[in-house]
Amino acid sequence: MNLFDRYMIIYKTPEEIEIMREAAQIVSRTLGLIAEHVKPGVTPLELDKIAEDYIRTQNAIPGFLGLYDFPNTLCISINDAVVHGIPTDEPLKDGDIISVDCGAIYKEYYGDHAYTFEVGTVAPEIKKLLKVTRECLDLGVAAAKVGNRIGDIGFSIQQHAEKHGYGVVRDLVGHGLGKTMHEEPQVPNYGRRGKGKKIQNGLTIAIEPMINMGTEKVVQLDDKWTIVTEDGLPSAHYEHDVAVVNGIPEVLSTFKYIEEALAKK
Repeated sequence: MNLFDRYMIIYKTPEEIEIMREAAQIVSRTLGLIAEHVKPGVTPLELDKIAEDYIRTQNAIPGFLGLYDFPNTLCISINDAVVHGIPTDEPLKDGDIISVDCGAIYKEYYGDHAYTFEVGTVAPEIKKLLKVTRECLDLGVAAAKVGNRIGDIGFSIQQHAEKHGYGVVRDLVGHGLGKTMHEEPQVPNYGRRGKGKKIQNGLTIAIEPMINMGTEKVVQLDDKWTIVTEDGLPSAHYEHDVAVVNGIPEVLSTFKYIEEALAKK
């Protein structure tokens, strides 16, 4: 994502962080509900309707719908699509992967959360891509602590992904989060240790590795939204909302609801 409010970092109070935790949890529960319905034959537009309806029952509103004129509640990016995919009525197929990115606004604050789902049975090499990308997210979160800088987050992600021969997307990055979807600072998934802005208590950011099986290069489709890999190989995307509290990262979102739904399936 590359649209940001060009202002100083807005550090959050403990009270604001608790509201943001609620916003993040709404999005986490939404993705847990989506996990129940992801299967061959379902359409992305069906998933989009499920998400919108649920978010509205939570005294929240869809965070992406209308944002920068985006037409839907979910970004659903399939196979070689990295992010910002527009949901369609084309059914999912066995072996697909879909990255589902969801946002919600609760009491004026955004939650922003993403997960890459397997549709039916996927190839072992794609399973590995998903596993490594998820590990990249965990490493990035662990680096978001007082004493580090933003570059330490990207360094942790980049090193792990490239160790496995994967491409780390450069054109799209994580971001600060709050009353707007995209605040400062930008949080790249690549970087150098000890570089970038200092991490301080009250920082709230979305960390979101976008890792490609092949090249890191991406292109935008004619719909002006969907970003795909230049070489047509698959891409994975996971995202957590993180607040720095008492010097360490607190993950405000959770994959718990997704994992519970997938375990039942």
